[in-house]
Amino acid sequence: MSMELSKEKRVRDIMTRGVISVSLDTSVSEVARILVEKDVSGVVVTAPDGEAVGVISEIDVIKVFDQNWDTLTAEDIMSSFVRTVDPETSIKKAADIMRDLNIHRLLILSLSPAYGLPVGIVTPRDILSAIVRSQ
Repeated sequence: MSMELSKEKRVRDIMTRGVISVSLDTSVSEVARILVEKDVSGVVVTAPDGEAVGVISEIDVIKVFDQNWDTLTAEDIMSSFVRTVDPETSIKKAADIMRDLNIHRLLILSLSPAYGLPVGIVTPRDILSAIVRSQ
């Protein structure tokens, strides 16, 4: 990664905005439909107050492919380990976190006006795209 990219670029510059979220009681069949129709690899699971409480990836759905998707809920299959950063985090730091924790997405939480609400997601593809475009 070029030093210029790591010093200047922030996750706000490369994140996918408009986080797609589902509630805790959303059926897995609805989650799967959203993943396919929105062409995304994951969704955020939110509590009634809007707080991010989990993440569901495509692989989480695949893990329960032989179960009844209409009776399973987002809460049943979500990963409750959600690593978050703020929009001012450097791309280098985001890449380091993903590498060190072996995770495939970082949830970006707002600093203001409503602190802590999901505003974006950064994936390895976002980081790779930024690196390639900077060369």
